[in-house]
Amino acid sequence: MKIDSTSPPSYWYSESADDDRGARVMEALRSYRAAEMAMRRRTQTSMCMGENELLVLRFLTRAASSARAVTPIDLARHLGVSTASVTALLDRLERSGHVERRPHPSDRRKVVVSATGHADIEMRDTLSSMHARMMQATRGMSESDTVAVTGFLQRMRCAVTAVCDAGEDECCTIAVPPSVTARAADAASAAAPEAAA
Repeated sequence: MKIDSTSPPSYWYSESADDDRGARVMEALRSYRAAEMAMRRRTQTSMCMGENELLVLRFLTRAASSARAVTPIDLARHLGVSTASVTALLDRLERSGHVERRPHPSDRRKVVVSATGHADIEMRDTLSSMHARMMQATRGMSESDTVAVTGFLQRMRCAVTAVCDAGEDECCTIAVPPSVTARAADAASAAAPEAAA
């Protein structure tokens, strides 16, 4: 594998041109993940919160945009922690004015959790410029670019969750974009009259 002298050596070993391209993609992905983790640490420091607190606020914000009621059990499942841990976490966020709990509208045994206006403003102030820069990076992508990138990220999600090895999902296979399929069909149609002649 060729190594660019301006960057550290890759730990992705390659034995072919395909592997070499794959190694470059994996290095770029690793670099992005490192930058994203650093951004998350800066955000946690700026908002004086831990990772789980920020994950809860993001989850509540997304749920609010779809008018979905969220219970502490939903949050426990999302975070992969016990309901007791979520209760302690919500106590902290409620004291800081970031969430509020109220009775469930149709089930008196449950409570509904939502982010406050204060939390929404703070998250927008902290994250809006970074989100704008990220969206700017996607501008100009063609539909085929979008299909390729989203397909790759879906396959990577499957690869790191090991569903491919378990045979539980077909998402690790490379999907052929519709544009490629259409071009192949057009080529076959064009070739058919010549073959008949």
